Amino acid sequence: MPQGTVFRPNCPAELSDGTARRDSVIVCRVVTMGMSSDDDALDADPSEVDPSDADPSDTDLSDADVEALHEVELGVEWFHRAHGHLVQFHHATGHAMDHLAEAEDHLREAGYDELADCLRDDLLPHGVVGDTWSYGVLEAFQDGPLAEAERFGTDARESVADGRRHVAERRQEREWKGRSRK
Repeated sequence: MPQGTVFRPNCPAELSDGTARRDSVIVCRVVTMGMSSDDDALDADPSEVDPSDADPSDTDLSDADVEALHEVELGVEWFHRAHGHLVQFHHATGHAMDHLAEAEDHLREAGYDELADCLRDDLLPHGVVGDTWSYGVLEAFQDGPLAEAERFGTDARESVADGRRHVAERRQEREWKGRSRK
């Protein structure tokens, strides 16, 4: 029976009670090697581990399973990118409105009350989509499509791969490391 244990690098951070967070778990393979003590395990050379055996987290999945999960993950990631663009839109709109609010004061000081009134009454209180301000658009996206896509992604990972994430990338990493000459 092997005595030493080497933990693979890049495993998820543990919580203070020593348990891994379920939502951020990267399946980490514990590799055991025949060593005389746990201290020796800490000094083990990770290159001694066969790269094709380093992360078998997808070996129970078919190519179709991996491809399907990969497309789901990409879809969710693109929703996150869209979310980032909406945050940018929200901030840019806010900065634009702040400048126009400043312009209202300056126009009034310069004697252009009619233009200042137009900003105050027509443009500044107006929403970006109908009467909805940019934060409303952002919140609707966060609570609607983004949240639904995240739930679907989690459900798909749980159903197909026991919650494992990035199985296609793990498979690719293992293959590329396996063919490396280093």
